Order: sequence, then structure tokens, then C-alpha cells
Amino acid sequence: MDIKIDDLTGSQVIALIGEHLQSMSAQSPAESMHALNLDGLKKPEITFWSVWEQEELMGCGALKELDDQHGEIKSMRTSSSHLRKGVARQLLLHIIDEAKRRGYQRLSLETGSMASFDPAIKLYASLGFEYCEPFANYKEDPNSVFMTKGL
Repeated sequence: MDIKIDDLTGSQVIALIGEHLQSMSAQSPAESMHALNLDGLKKPEITFWSVWEQEELMGCGALKELDDQHGEIKSMRTSSSHLRKGVARQLLLHIIDEAKRRGYQRLSLETGSMASFDPAIKLYASLGFEYCEPFANYKEDPNSVFMTKGL
């Protein structure tokens, strides 16, 4: 697995982000969907990574700087043809390491509360993330789960 910073211009990455947005909108009411589109992921406070196996895209994820001590995980997605191969775990470990390298004290995330998000929640919990209150500009929402990890 090759994890690299991505400029979000490649056709495979654009397609995976499109799939991610479509999936999130199908599972969450509009007011509860916090997935970023391509323009949102290109903002300067966001670093976006793609995961590759040779020329095949396996997944993606991003780290948003909330402030100089707090980061947020965004847009974690594994390609449907690479599920259950450890892609998300390897990428999440990479993002955690990067957050530590930047000197963040905390790493947080928002994900869905529906059963389809259970595998993601289990992954986050297995790497030390715990449930928390809404952070940054999020508000309490029955369709959202908030998790955080002290670094």
C-alpha cells in the first residue's frame, strides 16, 4: 500500500469522492451530512491522502486542521473492491502519525450513527477513539456520532 498526498485531480480519486458523497447523501438527511466535496477538500487547512496498490486506488482520507492543537479526520473511504483489506486502518494510522508530527493534542471525527457506520466506529474505537460531545461547529444530532482521541 502506497499512501500519498493527493491533489484531487485524478479521475479515480474524483470518482471515489463522488461515490462517497452519493453514499453519504443516501444514508443521511441533508442537514446531517458533513462530507466535503472536491472544493471543500482542496481548502488549505486540509491535507488529503490517497491509498494505492500500483495503479489502483484503494481508498482515501483527509486531515483538517481545526487549530494548532486539534485536527479532524475527514472523508475516510475505502474503494468497494478493497474492503476488509486493512486500507482504512493503515490510512488512519498514517493520519494519526501525521497529527502527532504536527504537534496536535487531539484528533476528532464525526461519522454517521446508522448501522452501516458500525464498522467505521469499531475501527476508530480499536485505535483509541472515544465517544465525545460535538466539537468545532458541529451540533448534537441523532444522525451523528462524535469521537476523539488524545495524542
